[in-house]
Amino acid sequence: MDLFQILYEMIDLRSFSNLWYWIALAVMWSSASHRVLGVPFDMVQRARRRGGQAEQDLEDMVRVNVNRLLYIAEVSGPWLVALACFLLSALATLGFAFLMEFAQAVFLLAFPMSFVGVISFFTARRIARDGASGEDLCKRLAMCRLCIQFVGSISILVTAFWGMYQNLSIGALG
Repeated sequence: MDLFQILYEMIDLRSFSNLWYWIALAVMWSSASHRVLGVPFDMVQRARRRGGQAEQDLEDMVRVNVNRLLYIAEVSGPWLVALACFLLSALATLGFAFLMEFAQAVFLLAFPMSFVGVISFFTARRIARDGASGEDLCKRLAMCRLCIQFVGSISILVTAFWGMYQNLSIGALG
């Protein structure tokens, strides 16, 4: 094998037969479920166990991230939604109407993350509206994490089945 053949196999755009795609999928969902509203979930667990300063740190970090998220939604929310819808529909059209595997792969990463964004936004809005703190805040963050993990599980299942279908129908070796 020459160097170009090795590089071509490592940078192959056949996404569903590429190990890097599956690594990226796993890292993306691991990160999404670990950082709820931008706050590492171990801070939530520490605040539940210890209270005191750990709970105050959690409340401060959540307050900063919630205010930031709500400000972005207020200032440019409709534009972000329009841009996200345009990009997702373009990826879906390119991927599933024009059968571009790379667009399918990116769509299967991005579409479920839009649900994560919506879940995070509604959780942030509810935390800000109710002024959640202490155990109530921890429960809401845990529920948000559970919802994100549910979306992630469904997404991984659908992506795995679609990837297997693609690899079996096209052939893993091209």
